[in-house]
Amino acid sequence: MLSIDRLDIELLGVLSRNARVGIVELASALGVARNTVQARLARMVEARVLSGFRPELDLTEVGIAVEAFMALELEQGRIQKVVNALTSMPEVLEIHATTGREDLLVRVATATQADLQALAQRVVSVQGVSHSTTTIALTTPLRYRIQPLLEHLGKEEGWGRSTPTPR
Repeated sequence: MLSIDRLDIELLGVLSRNARVGIVELASALGVARNTVQARLARMVEARVLSGFRPELDLTEVGIAVEAFMALELEQGRIQKVVNALTSMPEVLEIHATTGREDLLVRVATATQADLQALAQRVVSVQGVSHSTTTIALTTPLRYRIQPLLEHLGKEEGWGRSTPTPR
């Protein structure tokens, strides 16, 4: 497990706002040397803390208007086969194994409600799925975020080994 400090958190914050920002701009925004930024990024990538730089896509703008969550109850011992089957469906965006009555929480997206119904039929026909509940997301008032949590957890951490806090 990699320990991250406030400089790492600030670096991740700038990247989360704009993943296309260059090393020089990052260094300038953080008040540190370019080599420091490069070393920090390399360390986080190597430790698999940072796994990529992805665009944030607005699905409705590309014609995918329906987003939903499917809670799936499975037959005992079938989780991997069900996950494999779900993974082959392009409408499946995420799969989470959960505790409680349902075994999987699956985030899906389709162009229409009719497409969602067809997808639900495909999902419940997967061998090992015994029950499903589908909930349509009307809006997303808060998108996935990590920066506030990192800032909360790192508020007591320093600003690197030798660099003073730039404030």
